[in-house]
Amino acid sequence: MALRACGFIVFRRLASCIPPAGNIEYLLLQTSYGEHHWTPPKGHVDPGEDDLTTALRETKEEAGLGADQLRVIDGFLQELHYEVRGKPKEVLYWLAELRDPGTTVTLSDEHQDYRWARLEEACSLAGYKDLQDTLRAAQRHLEAQQDKQ
Repeated sequence: MALRACGFIVFRRLASCIPPAGNIEYLLLQTSYGEHHWTPPKGHVDPGEDDLTTALRETKEEAGLGADQLRVIDGFLQELHYEVRGKPKEVLYWLAELRDPGTTVTLSDEHQDYRWARLEEACSLAGYKDLQDTLRAAQRHLEAQQDKQ
């Protein structure tokens, strides 16, 4: 049975940037363990908990951002599959916008740092190709939504 984790690709829009595609920054957290890799907020599903509830709980625990501060974006869900210490793991990511771009991030002891980064820097920090692909897919989704407006 694969380990299952859920989280959010959290982003904020900066009003001052033109063109609009340049105004999106993604939140990445740096772990305080292991190789200190950068990752969006995510965590393991508790028994009896549904996936979206897990994503919301973990984002609140790891970044201090609750459901009232986030707006879940319709139509985006990415599923990643990889191995951790020889065991299969699957991670589901939804996309959520920080309602107030100035909201403070409050880290748990699982993380030592955080950064808001535009797409290319976020991909560089992310390190893993599947996470980079997920961030790029999020950007494409947001750009497609902007084009429809």
